[in-house]
This record gives sequence, structure tokens and C-alpha cells, in this order.
Amino acid sequence: MKKSIHLTAADREFFGLVARAAFANPFSEARTELDRQIADLTGVTEREQQVDAVAARVFARIKELEARGSADLTLHTGDDYGALAAAFLFEGFHRWIGPFDELILKQIAAGDATVEVPFGREAIALLGRRGLPAERTERYFAMFYQLRRAYYLISRGLTGVSPCMQRLRERLWSNVFTNDMQLYALQLWNRMEDFSTLLLGETGTGKGAAAAAIGRSGFIPFDPRRSCFTESFTRNFIALNLSQFPATLIESELFGHRKGAFTGAVEAHEGVFARCSPHGAIFLDEIGDVAEPIQIKLLQVLQERTFAPVGSHERRRFSGRVIAATNRALDDLRREGRFRDDFYYRLCSDEILVPTLRQRLAEDPRELELLLNEMIARLAGQPDEELVAHVAQVLRQSPGPGYAWPGNVRELEQAVRRVMLTGRYEGQTAPEAGGVIARYLAAVETGALTADEILAGYCARLHELHGSYEEVARRTQLDRRTVRRYILLHRDKR
Repeated sequence: MKKSIHLTAADREFFGLVARAAFANPFSEARTELDRQIADLTGVTEREQQVDAVAARVFARIKELEARGSADLTLHTGDDYGALAAAFLFEGFHRWIGPFDELILKQIAAGDATVEVPFGREAIALLGRRGLPAERTERYFAMFYQLRRAYYLISRGLTGVSPCMQRLRERLWSNVFTNDMQLYALQLWNRMEDFSTLLLGETGTGKGAAAAAIGRSGFIPFDPRRSCFTESFTRNFIALNLSQFPATLIESELFGHRKGAFTGAVEAHEGVFARCSPHGAIFLDEIGDVAEPIQIKLLQVLQERTFAPVGSHERRRFSGRVIAATNRALDDLRREGRFRDDFYYRLCSDEILVPTLRQRLAEDPRELELLLNEMIARLAGQPDEELVAHVAQVLRQSPGPGYAWPGNVRELEQAVRRVMLTGRYEGQTAPEAGGVIARYLAAVETGALTADEILAGYCARLHELHGSYEEVARRTQLDRRTVRRYILLHRDKR
């Protein structure tokens, strides 16, 4: 029987910090502060360089444990065991960041066919040498891949330096791994199918990109016999825009149909629920547009996790996650009886607001050039600083820095194309007087509003922009019931 070893006070403090960092949200200020305490980051500004500095410090301290014969988890108990277990996982993950990044790129290039993981057995063997339980090492390795994949997809798919984009990335990470990474690693890693997500925001803000980042970041098991993961993350996310289909076809697109189920069904068809892999996710865009009968059927799928194709009584199992999005004000639809409350509450395990482009630019004007760099590199096939500078200059002149970008990032993409084709972009003409905001501003200008009416109009405008009473309450620092009362007051005055 091995004799227990106790960490020194200095080691206990250091590895305790590493354990907290290992389970912290990498997009949070808390993780950044922990990194500062672990390693000297003076003069290191790039995030990847900061991570490298922290990893190097952790590797060095674990090497010191090895020299003392203490880098074996089975020699430790109690709090020392917990701190070192997290530190060894931290080490195992960071030693393979480079190979994982290469694997992600290879998998994207390969598409739906899974690619070989040449470093898998070596990485799993390191975890075993550190004394981690043998029955968990393969799962931990698969979780390493999930962590790196999620970071890659969230950081690169949703670029931006504005505070609201930083908050969005932090929220998306928590949506994948929950707010308690330790709980996720122990119990929830294979039980996330029951956590549906609702993305809110104006059209063109990037709800699809946010959904893809969540949907492609799910846990995928590792198969050591084949030395690859059991499926490609490129195929485990299926998006369906519900507004593109007439009501008569939506049910078939969702659940599929058997041959002869209706006129024109000349062959069987698999819907998105059948095509979704057990470790995947379905993205239902424009969920606010679906009729009540479809809402009821979707509610049944979310509650029972089974569905039947049109014209069939055979129940089929659905094991993936559901992500839904809308640019409609669901509070209004629910109040009007067009969106069922029970369906809403089953969808909103998490509700994430994707910020508008005008909010992003108002918080940090650098956001424009960052987005232009990304868009022009994609359009031109390579980065082009001169073209970015030219397009930015044109947009500063017209439509100008005060332009509201009603079409958000999608409109900006078309503006870039317009400038490249014609040399100018005039922007979209706002609705003439008669719109809610125009009438409100006109009344403010003439001094015709009471204090309550001013606040009611402001709350109504925020609700129009952000789609939920909760967000309006957060921004105005009013409680939700007061916000709702003001919004209803504004509607009554219209």
C-alpha cells in the first residue's frame, strides 16, 4: 500500500489556484485574474500568450513534484487530491492544445468523415501515469477535445472587443458547460439534451453563429480502438429556418414522413429530428413564426424525447439538444396567445440575447474595423489592410458614425459588397413619421409628454430592440412588473 504524501503549504496554495482556473470560464474576468495570480503576465497582452505563460508555470511546478516523486495522484488524499487532480487535468489539456487545433482544422476540411487522432493514446497514457482513474481517462480526453473545440468556435465564430460581445462569449461557454464546470464534468457531460436554449435578438445580429457555436461544441466520445472520435462535429449541428416553409410542409421537415403519407409523398423523407446525431443539436430559427399545432408537437418532443414521422405510428428517439431563435418579441406573442406559455417555458432553460451592431459600436468603435477585417479577408480570400481602410473610410462618410445599422452584421456584410462594387453605401432609409420611435421623439421635442409617458416610451423602445421584459428591467433598473406596466401604458396611448 502506497504511503500518503502531503503537499507543502506553498504547493497547496499554488495548485489550489490552478484547480480554480481549470474549472473557470475562459472568457470571464475571474479566469483572467486567476491567471495573473498563477503566472507573472506583466507586459503580456495577447490572450493566447497569457495562456501559454500560465501553462508553462504549471508544467514547471508539476516537474518539481515529479523530481520529488509526488506527481502521482494515488499518493494524495483529501484536499490535496482534489487540487492535484484538477491540476493534472489542466496539464493534460494544455499539453495538447496545438495538436487539438490541428485536429479541428483537419476535421473541418474532412467534413463528415472522422479523422484519426494520432496523439490520443499518448495523451490518455499521461493521465494514467498521473494516477487519474483508468475508467475516466478516455472521457477526460474527449472532454479536452470538447473544451478546445468550444473555445475555438466561440472565440473565432463570434469576434468582437465590445463588452457586450465579451459577455455573449461568456454566456455561450456557460451554455455548453453550465455555470459549474465541476458538476458538468462529473454528472452532466452526457445529459445536456434536456437543456434547451432560446436565442433572442434582431435580425442579422448573428444568432445563427451563436447557435452553431453551441451546437458543434457538444461532447463526442473517443474510440481508442479506431483512434478517432465517434463522429465529426461538422455533422452534429442541423439548422432549419422555419419561416422558409409553408405550414403544410413544416411538420414533414421537422419529423419526416413515410411514403404515401400525403399527396406528393412519393418516397420516405427523414426530418431534422431523425437526422440529428445523439451528440448533436438542432437549430430552429424563426421559432416565433410557427403555428400552435407545430408548437404542441415540438413541446411533446421536448418533454417525451420521442417523435413519429408523418403517416407513421412508429415512435423514434431524439437525443440531441434543441436551440431556437427568434427576432420577434415573444412577450407580445404570448400575451396575444400566438406563442404557448408551456412551449416557451420548455424552450428557455437558457435565454441569451445577441447584441445589436449599434450596441457593439457604441460600446467600442474598434468593433467596425475588426468586423471589416474578417469580412474582407473572407470576400477577397486573404487579408487586405488597404481595402479595409478604404471601406471603413467610405462608411464613416456615408452612412456615417451615427447610422443605426437596422440590419446589423448582415447589413454590414452587404454594405462591404456594395462599397466594393459601387464605391459607396447610403444605408437603409428609416420609416417615415408614423413609426413608434418617430412619434415618441416628436412628442418629446414638443414637450407633450408626462414623466410616466417618457419612461413608458423608453421602456417600449428597449423592448422593441431587445425582445424581453427581463432585459428592459436590467437596463432601466426597474423591476419586471413595473417595466411591463409602462410598456402596456405606452401601447394604450398609441
